[in-house]
Amino acid sequence: MRPASVSHVLVLIADPDRAPLSEELVRALARALEGRAHWLAPARAVEVESELVPEEIRARAAPILEGRPLDRAVLPARGRRKRLLVADMDSTMITVECLDELADFVGCKAEVAEITRAAMNGEIEYRESLRRRVALLEGLPERVIAEVIAERIRLTPGARTLVATMRAQGAKTALVSSGFRQFTRHVAELLGFDEERGNELLVRDGRLTGRVVEPVLDASAKLATLEELLTREGLPAEAALAVGDGANDLPMLLRAGLGVAFRAHPRVRARAPVNIVHGDLSALLYLQGIPETEHRRG
Repeated sequence: MRPASVSHVLVLIADPDRAPLSEELVRALARALEGRAHWLAPARAVEVESELVPEEIRARAAPILEGRPLDRAVLPARGRRKRLLVADMDSTMITVECLDELADFVGCKAEVAEITRAAMNGEIEYRESLRRRVALLEGLPERVIAEVIAERIRLTPGARTLVATMRAQGAKTALVSSGFRQFTRHVAELLGFDEERGNELLVRDGRLTGRVVEPVLDASAKLATLEELLTREGLPAEAALAVGDGANDLPMLLRAGLGVAFRAHPRVRARAPVNIVHGDLSALLYLQGIPETEHRRG
């Protein structure tokens, strides 16, 4: 049981293959923060509890952590375990952008990928960017979708563990993507999500028409979905964990009790409450104080 005086924890997450956490570093942090350290995973994740306010925790930790390739977050000590997970798909739960991979089959992957990058970084409006990219796919055989699923979709490390552990802890899980349901249905089933939402590519006579079903699921729709799920489950926003990498994820990241930008675009990292750059998706469990011993492998 954590003492009542402990108000916040500093969570550190490392890639143990590149720069493992050391006992020496953790002891130095515990002394500086006048608190106790609890290992969540050897060499990979630790939390240091403190009675200090967040600004003081960050100020004292900064010179110790300077230049170290670590993910770090200062979080309230109470209410850390979340009861709802809302996750983006492309470049979050999977390693690729499905639309970019489809574009490769019509010889315009570089062009589409650049539009995707600009949209995810918040440089251009998402809905129009999606329509522009999809239009370039007109005439592509529908069977290519199955080829992308079979040959190019790869799960992000830690994805299975994240979803399986959240569900084992009693949380509801939803895959909410501005990508396409032709892919979200597959990924949601593969990972064990309770439900999925996404856009829909229009198909006629076995070929893509170059259009999507309206209205487009964009940033505002993702936020609305989060609100809908909270209401349905009878949960406050503080009980939600949201994760994504693009500008269209930011509203839901800012609304959730724990919003995590995962290996995100620069403008998203600048505004997100928490950033994960070095860890895999299991980092989201460590942020909740869930030790490796409680992780499920899926």
